Amino acid sequence: MKGWAAVAAVSLGIFCLITSELLPIGLLTPVGADLRVSDGTAGLMVTVPGLVAGFCAPLVTVGAARLDRRHVLCALIGLMVLCALVGLMAAANLAAAFAPDFAVVLAARLLVGISVGGFWAIAGGLAVRLVPADRVGRATALIFGGVPTASVLGVPAGTLLGELGGWRAAFAAVGALGALTLAALLLLLPALPPAAPVTVAELPALLRTDAGVRTGVSVTFLVVTGQFAAYTFVRPILRDVSGVDAGLVSTLLLGYGLAGVAGNFLAGPRDPRRTLLTVSAALTAVLTLIAVLPGAVAGTGLLVLWGLAYGGVSVSLQGWMLKAAPRAAEAASSLMVAMFNFAIAAGALAGGLVVDRISVPAAPLTGAALMLAAALTVAVHLRRGRVRGAGPAEGEGKDGADRTPGLTGAVPEGKSPLKKTA
Repeated sequence: MKGWAAVAAVSLGIFCLITSELLPIGLLTPVGADLRVSDGTAGLMVTVPGLVAGFCAPLVTVGAARLDRRHVLCALIGLMVLCALVGLMAAANLAAAFAPDFAVVLAARLLVGISVGGFWAIAGGLAVRLVPADRVGRATALIFGGVPTASVLGVPAGTLLGELGGWRAAFAAVGALGALTLAALLLLLPALPPAAPVTVAELPALLRTDAGVRTGVSVTFLVVTGQFAAYTFVRPILRDVSGVDAGLVSTLLLGYGLAGVAGNFLAGPRDPRRTLLTVSAALTAVLTLIAVLPGAVAGTGLLVLWGLAYGGVSVSLQGWMLKAAPRAAEAASSLMVAMFNFAIAAGALAGGLVVDRISVPAAPLTGAALMLAAALTVAVHLRRGRVRGAGPAEGEGKDGADRTPGLTGAVPEGKSPLKKTA
């Protein structure tokens, strides 16, 4: 039970971070109107922390390589404990709550990016150290359940709070959530000494030597960029394309998030590569339709399908990296997290450009094109795996069953973390 309590605490940390990172999505229009910037410019509130998080994911993983993971995560949570980064997230949101102009808001969002990148890179591979081996898939799904739960609870609640008390109140509330997260981690996390310190050289070496990791990082970029090119502007899409009343946006985002939670737990125990193929193909269709079909009913139904499909992305990407590099789990996770956050930034930026220069429907169409590229990339990878081994890709037997040994994240003595396992 202690292991599952610790898993729940880490999931709360992910929930806190993702809520903070994505909160501007539900508040994009009121923030832009209040600070006198366009919707596309307001999207920089998602772009900036994504860029910073992308850089910080590998930097924190390498810099904290020899530190107890419990200490690192608690340091990343508490402003009062070692001037921590997720605690800095709280400070960042509290600073944003009193921001007089958009430049100050963006400066505060830099701190959010530091906390997201550092925490997520380490937390992503912790399930293998907190629960028995036969429960790792379920525990990983629970940890990454913090991502869709942030959509189902965090972003809609923040949007509703912003509608009732102003967007600054929503930012302040997320700052308070950071303090609660620190208390949960301090109480529930056990000691987690480093299993296999990650070096600077290991990260590019892993990309060079492991085709599975390279493809996983590429798919991460395509799927997440496509998602945030569209999702960052979901409020303008619902308003301009679907004709949804502004007062219903928080309720619809709640439906999106509920569907995302279901998608996360449906995807958790399944093969990550095949799941990502299905998800990216489904999202190609959904984003195309939401861009071209008018009407609130169509928009609402497509938004729920969007949430269901995208809910399986985070846990599947993490599962892909664990299968591709089981003996270098933390290094592989940091590469995925770095690309995930760079892709959030790239997607928000690309979406902002097409919204400002073309039209609002161009954002989901851009996302659909990137999702199609992701689906083709996964399909090619699966086909190459079958051709090479007369069967599936790395980490699987010919019958498709998982053959990846011991997803513990530890490197056995005398073994290279980059050694292929299949």
